[in-house]
Amino acid sequence: MSIVIENLSKDYGAAPVLSGISTTIAEGEFVAVLGASGCGKSTLLNVIAGLEPPTAGSVSVPAAGAAFMFQDAALLPWLTARANIELALELRGIPRAERRQRATGLLELVHLGDAGAKRPHELSGGMRQRASLARALGQDRPVLLMDEPFAALDAITRDLLHDELERLWRAHRRTVVFVTHNVREAVRLGQRILLLSSRPGRIAAQWEIDGSVRSDPAAAAALTQDITARLREEIRHHAH
Repeated sequence: MSIVIENLSKDYGAAPVLSGISTTIAEGEFVAVLGASGCGKSTLLNVIAGLEPPTAGSVSVPAAGAAFMFQDAALLPWLTARANIELALELRGIPRAERRQRATGLLELVHLGDAGAKRPHELSGGMRQRASLARALGQDRPVLLMDEPFAALDAITRDLLHDELERLWRAHRRTVVFVTHNVREAVRLGQRILLLSSRPGRIAAQWEIDGSVRSDPAAAAALTQDITARLREEIRHHAH
């Protein structure tokens, strides 16, 4: 049930975006993918999701596939939060009689039990992302792909959703691939961090993050500083 990426490359015409990426993401592992803007992070997620074919190499994912959570909550504005989740359940073939109960349970799971009847414009940005997360969980896939889902949120809301996501991951142990350009966020959430070089994106470095580092603010800050320095190196290299 792992994700196996072997010598993956992706070009758009003559422009190489990803080059020679190989890694295995274990079942239940939380991997953060870090890199400068435009380094191919989102393209990597799209290829893993099967939304785009690789130019070379291969990607193997569990047969049940992946759920995708975007930076924009992408909720249908004319549907309530509950109805947005019910639609995902309907597409999975869940019978109508079960859908409302399951959607209500998913809303409660992300602490939105009182907001099911609200439409997206009535929800705060953080609440919309919670609803989007509930919808992604409702797809019941073994893999959850997240493309900078908290980038547009203020720092306090983002921290709250980090706690929420970690709680849900520990409870359900889905395999998570989380794209971000925020080093602190990557250190806060990832068991492992992959740093992509600037285009073409290659794995320039990776770090395993021990749970003790996350619980030690000084160690987490030191690691964040080290990774930030390496990211800046990559950005400078690309600039020249």
